[in-house]
Amino acid sequence: MWPAILLAAGGCYLLKLAGLSVPRRVLEAPRVERIADRIPIALLTALIAVSTFTDGRGLVLDERVAGLAAAGVAVVLRAPFLVVVAVACVTTAALRLV
Repeated sequence: MWPAILLAAGGCYLLKLAGLSVPRRVLEAPRVERIADRIPIALLTALIAVSTFTDGRGLVLDERVAGLAAAGVAVVLRAPFLVVVAVACVTTAALRLV
């Protein structure tokens, strides 16, 4: 087990070192900046999709989907972030109560 942990730690260190070794002119290229700006959005979207539509074993459609839909409506209506989260939570909780 320890060799696997040390190997993973070494890999993480080398990956970080590789990122720091990239020349600044490469990082400042417009295409790289556009891609780097969109990566967090894609990762957050994937995290939301996995936590909303799965239960750890397979695909499910339950109250979480309605909460996500309600949050989407709140976003379209330009509600503040905390209101969007509250709408999603209240919708999900109300449907689970029923």
